[in-house]
Amino acid sequence: MNRRDFFKFSGGLGAVLLAQHGLAQDHPGYQNLLILIELKGGNDGLNTVVPYADPAYYGLRPQIAIRREEVLQLDQNVGLHPSLQPLMALWRDQDLAVIQGVGYPQPNLSHFRSIEIWDTASRSEQFLQQGWLTRAFAASPPPGFYSADGVIIGSQEMGPLSGGARVVALANTDQFLNNARLAMPAKVHGNATLEHMLKVEADIVKAADGLRPTQGKFDFKTEFPKGGFGDVVKTAAQVIANGEQSGKKVAVLRLTLGSFDTHQNQQGTQAALLKQLAEGISALKSSLQELQRWDSTLVMTYSEFGRRPKENLSKGTDHGTVSPQFVMGGRVKGGLFGKAPDLARLDGSGNLMFDVDFRSLNAMVLDQWWGVNSRKVLGDKFQTLDLLRT
Repeated sequence: MNRRDFFKFSGGLGAVLLAQHGLAQDHPGYQNLLILIELKGGNDGLNTVVPYADPAYYGLRPQIAIRREEVLQLDQNVGLHPSLQPLMALWRDQDLAVIQGVGYPQPNLSHFRSIEIWDTASRSEQFLQQGWLTRAFAASPPPGFYSADGVIIGSQEMGPLSGGARVVALANTDQFLNNARLAMPAKVHGNATLEHMLKVEADIVKAADGLRPTQGKFDFKTEFPKGGFGDVVKTAAQVIANGEQSGKKVAVLRLTLGSFDTHQNQQGTQAALLKQLAEGISALKSSLQELQRWDSTLVMTYSEFGRRPKENLSKGTDHGTVSPQFVMGGRVKGGLFGKAPDLARLDGSGNLMFDVDFRSLNAMVLDQWWGVNSRKVLGDKFQTLDLLRT
């Protein structure tokens, strides 16, 4: 196993990938934290940000459309799914930007390929080996004293951090640290492969030390939601708190919620998932405010694709293209951005046409949030939205 291989503990609870950044200088912009929330499986955008004033919406979805009287109105045309009620506080505080019509040219409707396009920020016909965040960190590394470049919670997939970033993946902070202590290497000589394996384990222990609370666990007053995603958010908050205590922070956290692959009986499944998302984000904001990090944190959702506008015969939706995304934080300019999907202008497969290239959001993170050259990372210049307060 070399240093770019992915090492897993025997219990499967934690993993780390530690790679050399090369000779580039540490970049100071990473004092601003990025939290990505992956809506795994392809979230249905039309029932998330609902075009309730468009009769075509109800014509396409006679069984699964959100009733007009249930919609949480954002303006005279669109509103949120009722399960997203906790996000309305962020909307009123102007901490929530709703980006409509997010997609990319020549969309791919395969889960595997489409999420690969999102993770690598590639063109649809282009195959890249490294995630877009990995390329960003290679070009402009986070400070060397950071515990890791990023932490992944709720999934073992590296996603936008694949291909060489310094990453810790964990399901539960306490269990991860316990496993890391068990992995403490002994002194072994004469076996180069075993010595290297033990060096990788030592790197894991070193990374874990940075996640360990130095003054005891931070006692949050925030009440975290019960359930899987609530645990993910609570773990993320504790990782951030531990970094604040030790000074050994990370540049990015990636959280995962799913599955949004709602081919049948969509209403109940999506409602439950969106409720978890909204309650989790609300708790995340509260915990970041306790840590005085809300103004220096950017939270951004993404999903591999949206769903088809027309419902199927199983009261669900099939793989589609465009979906709205949320950007949140204390320095976000709240409001609606991008054009609402035009249900009268579908492509040849009956799918929505995109308005905002998702790589524009990546470029905003790189150029405006971190001060990293987005053209160097993304290979092209993408027009960014005016989402951030100075």
